[in-house]
Amino acid sequence: MSQSTTIERTPFSGLRSRTKGDKVIWTAVVLLAVVSLLVVYSSTGLLAYKMYKGNTEIYLFKQFAFIMVGVMIIYFAHQVNYTVYSKVARILFVLSIPLLLYTLFFGVRLNEGSRWIRLPIINLTFQTSDLAKLALFMYLSRLLSRKQDVIKDFRTGFVPVIAPVAIICLLIAPANLSTALLTGATSLMLLFIGRVRAKHLLLTFCVAAIPVSILIGAAVIRHKANGGTLEKPKTENHGITARVGTWISRVEAFIYGAKEDAGDHNYQTNQAKIAIAKGGILGLGPGNSQQRNFLPHPYSDFIYAIIIEEYGLAGGVFIVFIYLVFLLRSIRIFRRCPFAFGAFLALGLSFTLVIQALANMAVNVNLFPVTGVTLPLVSMGGSSFLFTCLAIGIILSVARNADSAEGGGDAKAAGKGRSAKAAEESEEDESEEGAAVPA
Repeated sequence: MSQSTTIERTPFSGLRSRTKGDKVIWTAVVLLAVVSLLVVYSSTGLLAYKMYKGNTEIYLFKQFAFIMVGVMIIYFAHQVNYTVYSKVARILFVLSIPLLLYTLFFGVRLNEGSRWIRLPIINLTFQTSDLAKLALFMYLSRLLSRKQDVIKDFRTGFVPVIAPVAIICLLIAPANLSTALLTGATSLMLLFIGRVRAKHLLLTFCVAAIPVSILIGAAVIRHKANGGTLEKPKTENHGITARVGTWISRVEAFIYGAKEDAGDHNYQTNQAKIAIAKGGILGLGPGNSQQRNFLPHPYSDFIYAIIIEEYGLAGGVFIVFIYLVFLLRSIRIFRRCPFAFGAFLALGLSFTLVIQALANMAVNVNLFPVTGVTLPLVSMGGSSFLFTCLAIGIILSVARNADSAEGGGDAKAAGKGRSAKAAEESEEDESEEGAAVPA
């Protein structure tokens, strides 16, 4: 008589069996989501009280809803074979160009910049630069994987891969210079890993440095012309140069703000410094921030300062550690992925998320001029939060398929592997995208 065997299942065993990819990245997502709930709830208390007549929990529930939607996006994106993203990369890239143009001239304006478009019917705004960045790195990964044989040649290799970067950055820059610079820097890093000649990258860097040098020079000249005093930005009502005055003022405040009483010119940075100083080593404790009542945008641009105030330098270092672990695991995916497109895709998307996080934290500790970039997966939800989740889902899709390629026999025995037809189609797609990761 055969004995029936019972299989014990934990409450989350079914969920673990359905979530594939890198478990460490999944853990990092959960940790950052928990931090986001705690800090957004703390930093939006006063705002919620003013806007919603004492309902201080409304932003907590909104952020929780964003996190749930974001997790669903990650889950469904990581279930898709990453070769599908190669097929839609060109479509998304082409679509992002008219969207950026429309946003630039007809988008919703805030702080002299036009960064958003309003979706009809649902009345929701989203930042088109988030879609453009995602489309750019998908398309750039596709180009790099296809042009490895001619990547050293300037005309047939370099120009086709740098042109999309230049187009997207130039369209983003008028409304959001910091995002354009970060996107360009991340793209150059990916091109370097994609074996583009160093002299071609150096040429691109020198060309990009010209407008940046002019901006710095304008800030220095204006400061001297004003007798060493800071000047408020002169706002223009419209046009692609509407934010030039703001850029110059921020650079001027960054260079000279520490040498004098900057007052309102350096208000955000000064309040962030106070928050960090109050935090000390271990912080004031969850929900005990004092500077959230004075610091502009404590739930988005300056949320890292609130983290340090409430959780101390220990909490700040822990956040940095999570992002660095995320990057290291993505590099591991890059090295394990057998095909070039998936490897470039995972690395490019992880680079842009981690570099954005480091830029946000650098602004908070006054190592970088004030920008409008948020802290990925931590700042209060919006279109940026959802596109970040989509990028992480794509990275996990690459990791899931890399795991399947390494353990194909076990997956097939368990009935979890791809069918022979799907595998054949995937191999055909990969043969078009690049046979292997370049050495």
